[in-house]
Amino acid sequence: MFKWIIILIAFYLIYRFVRRSALFKAPAGKRAPAEIQDEMVQDPVCKTYVPKRVALEVNRADGEKEYFCSTECRDTFLKLKKKTTGTEKKQYPGKDWE
Repeated sequence: MFKWIIILIAFYLIYRFVRRSALFKAPAGKRAPAEIQDEMVQDPVCKTYVPKRVALEVNRADGEKEYFCSTECRDTFLKLKKKTTGTEKKQYPGKDWE
């Protein structure tokens, strides 16, 4: 009886070793994709970096896009933008906008 227990333990250990070895690993093309890398964009108001996929987006008149970390920063940006006139430019920390 003791002999069979030792044989079962030996088979179990061999099974675990083989299972962890390269024999059962997925081929290179079948592996799970690596973590998705997301582009970081800078908020022009508070200068923090946020992932582009979660940032709030505002289109500028010149076709560029501005990205914001929160609605508060976006609203601050839009209020300051409305206060500027066509002749004067307001320099906000970072970018020059019309």
